[in-house]
Amino acid sequence: MQRLFEYAKTVLCVTTAAGAAGTSTITSTAVDTAEFAAVRFLVAIGPVVAGAVTSFKLQQSDDDGVADGYSDLAGTSQTIADDADNTHQYIDVLRPGKRYLKIVFSRATQNATIGSVIAELYDHHTLPVTQTATGETFISPAEGTA
Repeated sequence: MQRLFEYAKTVLCVTTAAGAAGTSTITSTAVDTAEFAAVRFLVAIGPVVAGAVTSFKLQQSDDDGVADGYSDLAGTSQTIADDADNTHQYIDVLRPGKRYLKIVFSRATQNATIGSVIAELYDHHTLPVTQTATGETFISPAEGTA
């Protein structure tokens, strides 16, 4: 039996507090893809006011912006509809061209809430993957007091 936590690493790169309702740009923390061949960004969308103009895209850098500034990844821009309240969207990147990735949100005209962004890194070179989050795994747990 395969367990997801052995094959994928989960990283919280935008927190709910950073994603409060507003019209300002939100830029995630950098996600280091070293040792991974792919990453999926899950975007939790909260309330979006009618007329809001909201989108997100991915950027990449070789050295987390030290000498190689972040550049947009072609074709990754996605629009968040102004009626997309309490939904989610994702971007999945296989074999990114550079080591570090960030997701950048553009919000304008009306408030849009980005609840959080979780990066799931997968296709690791060695297994099991070392996690940065804490949690527990259960196999066929019995009913009873949790």
